[in-house]
Parts: sequence; C-alpha cells; structure tokens
Amino acid sequence: MRWRSVVLGLLLLRLGLQALLALLPALARGLCLHPRLPCPGPRPPALPGPPAGAAGRGARLWGAAAGGDEYERRYSGAFPPQLRARLRDAARGMFVFGYDSYMEHAFPRDELDPLHCRGRGPDRRDPSNLNINDVLGNYSLTLIDALDTLAVMGNSSEFQKAVKLVIDTVSFDKDSTVQVFEATIRVLGSLLSAHIIITDTKQPFGDMTIKDYDNELLHLAHDLAVRLLPAFENTKTGIPYPRVNLKKGVPPDSHNETCTAGAGSLLVEFGILSRLLGDSTFEWVARRAVKALWSLRSNNTGLLGNVVNIQTGHWVGKQSGLGAGSDSFYEYLLKSYILFGEKEDLDMFNSAYQNIQNHLRRGREACNEGEGDPPLYVNVNMYTGQLMNTWIDSLQAFFPGLQVLIGDVEDAICLHAFYYAIWKRYGALPERYNWQLQAPDVPFYPLRPELVESTYLLYQATKNPFYLHVGMDILQSLEKYTKAKCGYATLHHVVEKTKEDRMESFFLSETCKYLYLLFDEENPVHRSGNKFMFTTEGHVVSVDGRFRSSLWEDILPAGEHGLKAKPSEPKAANFSSNVSNTLPGAGEGQPGHTEPLGGLMQRVPFRNVKHLRSSPEMHFLQQHKWHHVWDAGEGETCPL
Repeated sequence: MRWRSVVLGLLLLRLGLQALLALLPALARGLCLHPRLPCPGPRPPALPGPPAGAAGRGARLWGAAAGGDEYERRYSGAFPPQLRARLRDAARGMFVFGYDSYMEHAFPRDELDPLHCRGRGPDRRDPSNLNINDVLGNYSLTLIDALDTLAVMGNSSEFQKAVKLVIDTVSFDKDSTVQVFEATIRVLGSLLSAHIIITDTKQPFGDMTIKDYDNELLHLAHDLAVRLLPAFENTKTGIPYPRVNLKKGVPPDSHNETCTAGAGSLLVEFGILSRLLGDSTFEWVARRAVKALWSLRSNNTGLLGNVVNIQTGHWVGKQSGLGAGSDSFYEYLLKSYILFGEKEDLDMFNSAYQNIQNHLRRGREACNEGEGDPPLYVNVNMYTGQLMNTWIDSLQAFFPGLQVLIGDVEDAICLHAFYYAIWKRYGALPERYNWQLQAPDVPFYPLRPELVESTYLLYQATKNPFYLHVGMDILQSLEKYTKAKCGYATLHHVVEKTKEDRMESFFLSETCKYLYLLFDEENPVHRSGNKFMFTTEGHVVSVDGRFRSSLWEDILPAGEHGLKAKPSEPKAANFSSNVSNTLPGAGEGQPGHTEPLGGLMQRVPFRNVKHLRSSPEMHFLQQHKWHHVWDAGEGETCPL
C-alpha cells in the first residue's frame, strides 16, 4: 500500500509539473517575478507582417516567432466579428445601465451612489472633504460629462434630450468651491465637445442637431470659464490657484500650492473656447501658466516637480513622474500642438519627452530583446534624477496611449503590457502599485479609464487582436467585480473586491466610451473621414482648421501701420505696477512707440470680438493689468 501512495504522489507531482510548465510562459510575462523591476507582461503575438502603425523599432516585435503555449494561442487567434459585436453591445449596455441609473436615482445631483441608488452632491458639512468637493459643484456633473458619449454611441434622441436638459436646468451661479482643473476637463470640455458635435455641418454621428439651438452650450462654457478666471488673479507666477468659488472667486483661505497637471492642463479646453469665441483671454491665461511651469524646470535634468508654490515658484513636491500630479501636463503639450498647430507646444513636448527618457525610464533599451530589466518609468527627484520611491500609480497607464500618438509604439506596447499584467492579477488596477513589493500600496480602484484608453489607441495603431482580448478581459472584470444595484461602483480594495458607494463621472465619459470604440470598428470616429482627438477627460473634439486659424489677427488686424500680431505665441509680460504699455512698431510708424492703454483700446478696430471691450474677462484683465500679449519679433512683447 505504501508503494501505491508513492506512485500516486509521483503521478500527481508529474501532472503538477506539466501544468506549471504549460503556465510558465504566461506567469513569467503576466506576473512580476523579477526581484526589483516588473516584467513587461505578455508579448503581443506575432502577425503575418508588421501591422499598420507598427513602424520603426516597434516592427521588430511583430516578427517574433509565436510561442506554442496556451497563453499565446489564446491571444494570437483571430477575433470573430460576432464576438466583437457582442462586446460592443455589452460596452454600450454598461454605459446605458450606469447612465439610466444616474438619471433615475441621482439627477440633478452630481454623481450616483450605486449601492444605495441615490444622488450625491458637494459635502457642505465638511468643506475639507476635497475628494468630493473638488469635483462636485452642484451642476449635474455626470449628465454633462456624458453628453458626447451619447453622441459617439449614436443615440441621437437621448443626446438631444440631455442637451435640452442641460440648457434648461444647469446654472453655474453656485456657492460651490471647485477645483479649476476638474471643472475645466469634466464640465467645460464636455460642453465644448457637445457644442462642436451639434454645430458640425457634416454630422458624422447622425443627426445630433438641436432645434432652435442658439449656441447655449457655448454660452454656458463661456460663463463657467469666466467664473474660473479669478484663479489666475493675484498670483505672482501666473500659475493659477487650484480652487475657485463659482460665485465669490478665490476663497480667502486658499492654498498657494498646486500640482503641475492641475495648473498646466487647461490649454486644450481654454484654447478651444478662445478660438470659438474669438477671444484670446482664456487661451492666454492657460498658456501663460504652462510657460510659467516650463520656466521652473530643473536646469540639470530638465524635469518638473509635481507640486509648486504659485507665489514663489518654489517646488514643494520635487517628485517627477508620469502619474498623479504630472500626467496630463505632458499630454496637453502634445495635444495642444495637434489641435492648434503651435510649434512651441511641440518643442516643449519633445524636450520633455527626451528628458523623461533620459531620467525616468529604467531598464533595457528595447522592450523584448537585449540584456537587463524590461523598461519601466519610475518616480525620481526632479533635480538629480535619483529614484524617490518604488511605486507607480494607475494614472500612469495613460502614457502608452500618448506614446502611440508620437509613434513610439514599441515602448507603448511594453509599458501597456506591464499595466495589463497588474490588471490580470487583480481584475482591476490599484491606485498605487509597489513594483518592488509586488503588491498594492493604495488598493482602491475608482473605475479609471487610463488602461482602456491606451488599449484602444494601441489597437488603432497596430490592429493586433491581442488588444481586443485585453478589452474583453477589462469589460468582463468590470461586470464581475464593480457592477452594483444601480450602476457601477468603485472598488475599495482590489484584492478583497469590496465596493465603495461612488460612480465617478469619468466612468461614463471615458471608460465606457473607450471600451465601446475599441469594439466598434465602424464607428464614425474611425470611418467618417473626420479627424478627432480626445481630451484628457475623453471628450471628442474634431481637429479642423477652425482651431488652427489666426483668430487673434481679428483683434489686431493689419492696419494703416502694417501691424499684424502673430497669434497664439504669447510671452509672459511684466505684471508689475509700472508695466509699460508699449506697442512695438505701432503709432507714428516708429518702433517702440509708447501709447497709453486707453488710447490704444479706443483706436484698435475690434471686428469679430466687439464684446471684449465690455466683457467680464476684459474687465478682469484691465483691472489687474493682465493684457493680451503676442510675439512682436526680436524677443519683444506687445501688451494690449
């Protein structure tokens, strides 16, 4: 009997070893087994040839021989059209369930509590609850944030109904203190996106026009932006305060510290608004903030920190990374160039990207070949480039998508695979993951979209069905672990799968949208012939000539003296009390002629922007000696 036990034990051991060998390739890629750095995740499977968008170094990945293990067989197979259609419908159903639950149980409040089926607004009892109050302004946030998702999914009737509801019920005349960044990307960006969709003569998403529409969404966007302008007041650097009260301006007890992403990621929305209105105010203040931050980068590394004092310009947070506090600053340098075509934005991005590669990137040069650890972007000291900690956060998962936009596909594949490996382990991305301990540091997951976004963009770049499988895994995990009685809930702990009673608005505006687009190959975003860009909140914006035209020439047109201001290249002016109102090249035809501001204002023929002379934002700029400035050549500035 004893020998039978031995034989049985050996047999079981053999079966166990066979199973382990079969799973070993997947484990080696999908789990982080290196003692210091994580593995890059599964190698994307081989295709017959390099797919569209996988040019350059990235093409080498596609020539690799396909392995024979079960993991690669699963991911390298064709993705049936019927399965893709079912997943597209499932993504739409996910959005519909969340949206309908919000409208039924939460509207007109800002967010849905999906566990208790009720609405949520600002926390009036605890003003220090910034996690809530920074985002919720008592202006039906989730409805506004979801507008363009309705259009992208082709639901014209609900889009039109939602737009009319926003027009009829939303007001920003609220005693709410909100974060400038959150109000800009979630609310201002969505209003502008929906306005562009409504007024698009091509109507690529179907008939999204609104009967008797009179630019109401644009007016709402303008009203909100004017209420955000006080954040740029009384700041010595031009970097805005982080928060503003929509009725009263900057709170008297406001902090003088803000994060790089929060202050430097306003240019896309403010720039679109300026160019739609023909009013340079909003783009100018946003661009000035970007340049102020850029001027504070380290002379040694070229890196920026993540928290800065807006009065002194001193870095309070010296961590330089790609996650929270920094992420969308880099994103908007590139996207501002894509949208507006301003070369200085591209120059700043290229310089920043090179500094990131030089100081934040660790590991071997190539993703899937060579000696050393696979690549990873870490958090470092902005002055020295030395490692500051051993965690990364889930927001960093946006970066592969940004790399796709600049053509660095191989690195994007590698970094995306690392985040997907974490998702596979937990069925979600923890807010912070410690790559040395191989465990979550901050274990909650608030339904963030960044990994889905990068998955979608990588699929568009490569057409590799691997990314459809990734999307399917993500969608199934969300359904399994986050679905609640009335919507989808934040995971309080990615290991224990406990839930929190909150569905943030970006779940509908981004997570569901990117999942839907991943599986909807025939969507107008892909097939209409239009060019689209997504804001950092996932709002779709058409890339067209309207946003690249020299609108500021309408403010200072070429007149009798031949003056013609170059648009969109403002340079920081001297905002001291004795600022010189000098207009180089103006007046009597003499360079450097000085003219009083009042006289210049009376002489300039405001054509398409007559409202500027009495508008709240012009009053704001005049009151605080903040003037429109353009490059006047030879390094001089031209304040108005």
